[in-house]
Amino acid sequence: MIKKGFLFFCYTLLTILSYAQNKTLDYYLDQALINSPLLKDYRNQVQTNLLDSQRILAAYKPQVNGSSINYYAPTINGYGYDNAITNGAQASAIVGVNKQIVSKGNLNTQFQGIQIQNRTLDNTSKLTEQDIKRNVAAQYITTYSDLQQIQFNREIIDLLHKEEVLLKQLTEKNVYRQSDYLTFLVSLKQQELLLRQIQIQFRNNFATLNYLCGLSDTASSNLQDPGIHLNELPDQYNSAFFQQFMLDSLKLINNRDLIDFSYRPKLSLYADGGYQSSLAYKPYKNFGASAGVNLFVPIYDGHQRKLLYNKLAVDELTRTNYKDFFTRQYNQQQAQLRQQLHGTEELLTEIKNQITYSEGLIRVNAKLLETGDVTIPDYIIALNTYVNARFLLTQNNITRLQIINQINYWNR
Repeated sequence: MIKKGFLFFCYTLLTILSYAQNKTLDYYLDQALINSPLLKDYRNQVQTNLLDSQRILAAYKPQVNGSSINYYAPTINGYGYDNAITNGAQASAIVGVNKQIVSKGNLNTQFQGIQIQNRTLDNTSKLTEQDIKRNVAAQYITTYSDLQQIQFNREIIDLLHKEEVLLKQLTEKNVYRQSDYLTFLVSLKQQELLLRQIQIQFRNNFATLNYLCGLSDTASSNLQDPGIHLNELPDQYNSAFFQQFMLDSLKLINNRDLIDFSYRPKLSLYADGGYQSSLAYKPYKNFGASAGVNLFVPIYDGHQRKLLYNKLAVDELTRTNYKDFFTRQYNQQQAQLRQQLHGTEELLTEIKNQITYSEGLIRVNAKLLETGDVTIPDYIIALNTYVNARFLLTQNNITRLQIINQINYWNR
């Protein structure tokens, strides 16, 4: 019996600890990055490109192929294919070797193209990480604000419950009217309903947070302060957001080099050996070999090369337009966000001053309530003023964190 009681105690303790464990923003950010299928896809694409590099090298190594052609074309009573064309029969079994000659510069240009692709994937992966971090942090802040509201509303409800006991006694002594006491109970009930509403909202937002991070955990956790601080942004032209335009420029340059190499003469060597015979005369002697050189020289293609250059020039113009527009948007957004942050911080200072006055008014009214020297409506008005001020403080604190999160998004 004692053993069962001890096991039940341990199970209960573990359950409580599991529910009450604190989780941080860093925990959710790490889980989101680990579970992201998109980031895994980018890493796999890099590995695929590395295999493409090896495939390019393999394509320029000697290519060995075997072939065999065997047929018989009989002539019966003078009817059949012309022997001058068919030779009557053929039997062949040949192994051929072919090797394309390519310059080191051509190979390097193709490898550079793959390197640019990998750098682009790496940069895109960084931008995706920033998107994930911003979205997860924004949801974490929203969920944390619900938790803050729950804690504050519980404090208010605890305070109202204490005052309710006193008011009930004073009402029984005819210090306050029954209607005043009922008015107070209505306010208490409203706060309890508001608490339930916020709790439902917290559970929904918490589930969304887990969903964004790829977590299946449904148990509620206590969230710690996000601890978000304004970071110093890097020089915009060194950031991952502007690196994308630089990589696009390198890609266009690489494409031009590939066009140039495609119009250079191409040389390939070939050799073969085996058996090839019409079976007409001494077929046992028809074993042999051959070798040769193939040369391809482009002479005229209707000015397609110039058209390809013009197409790259249009692509470069498009890239420049996107870059210039993005730069203007970036600078405008940064200025707007910092202006919003400054205004929010000034408003927070004013709200904190109002809360200080409201807290003092609540304390005074609480003492007057004990002696019946303040009306219930006046006390409720003072309480609502305090509640609204605290709500504004929480909301603007959250707004401040969300703005900082938006600014830090560009810190990569």
